[in-house]
Amino acid sequence: MGTVIKSYALLVVMTTIFAVLALDIAVPALVLSLMAMSKLLVEADFRPFQAEGETA
Repeated sequence: MGTVIKSYALLVVMTTIFAVLALDIAVPALVLSLMAMSKLLVEADFRPFQAEGETA
């Protein structure tokens, strides 16, 4: 009985470690992608609307 509990506990620990490793890669990649997209918007001088009073 003790070995069954021990093996399940080890499985949970290993699964948690690999899940955290995946998050260690995914979260910084998402942040870097958002930073790159925001930089492109700033550099492109993106203006989704025209201020009132201006003519074309």
